[in-house]
Amino acid sequence: MGQCATQRNLNETGREQARQIGQWFRNQTVAVAQVLSSQWCRCMDTATLAFPNQVTDAPEFNSFFSNRQTEAMQTQRALARFARWDGPGLMVVVTHQVNITALTGIVPKSGEGIVVEYKNGAVQVVERLDFGFQ
Repeated sequence: MGQCATQRNLNETGREQARQIGQWFRNQTVAVAQVLSSQWCRCMDTATLAFPNQVTDAPEFNSFFSNRQTEAMQTQRALARFARWDGPGLMVVVTHQVNITALTGIVPKSGEGIVVEYKNGAVQVVERLDFGFQ
């Protein structure tokens, strides 16, 4: 996980998009209180650029694309993390398409935000955020 040279990483466009996402959140009226990120380098970089000094690594949000046997366990751990969140403010999670799809049934676009609310043991999609990235 910590060997970024062996992973697909952000290019300069991706780094700028991460900063823009962070600015978008700072312009909103609700504060971001917690930022969790997959331990994969591109997620940690995205989270750190968007939300400096706020990021906590969260292995339950690591990609299981190459190891589908961990999907159920990781999804349950992610749901448990959502269940423990009591605010105030927003919890932002930077993760991977496979994780988002397992939790919501949605296949997000790269850079798209999915706003969810945790209720009755599941996440419910509230909104999809299109930041206008191509």
